[in-house]
Amino acid sequence: MKTLVVYDSAYGNTQKIAEAIGAALAEAEVRHAHDVKAEDLIGLKCLVVGSPTQKMNFTEGIRDFLAQIPANGLAGVNVATFDTRITNDDMRTLTKSPLMRFIVKLFLHRYAAEPLMTALRKKAGKSVIKPEGFFVTDTKGPLKASELERATAWAQQIAQAEQG
Repeated sequence: MKTLVVYDSAYGNTQKIAEAIGAALAEAEVRHAHDVKAEDLIGLKCLVVGSPTQKMNFTEGIRDFLAQIPANGLAGVNVATFDTRITNDDMRTLTKSPLMRFIVKLFLHRYAAEPLMTALRKKAGKSVIKPEGFFVTDTKGPLKASELERATAWAQQIAQAEQG
């Protein structure tokens, strides 16, 4: 195995994206975050990690996965991150309370993929592509049309970045 795709998923949407990414990458294995041990990262060439956006960050399951990686544990490993999220427009539409709309407006730009990339870089991972967000139609999903195809295309960009 040269690539590992690790995910956590609340409603199955992030898992579907992870599986599409794994299918598009050569020699990739896809695993839930709870099924990965630190020793599984030894000899890895590329690590892709994804999480649903919850409370403007990644999930506790991903946090637990990251905690087991030692300092510099990703030295020499290419990393990429993604999240699943609701679109800004959909969030504004679904938010009924004026207070919640105000809070959403203040923090709308906060998603899981960016802080996840920061966490992987702190473990010495090397970013090969900009973090990506894939969209769901509502809090529980389903995925918006064409998101699986977008995930496949994004994975192909990861493969190209690793070669070049």
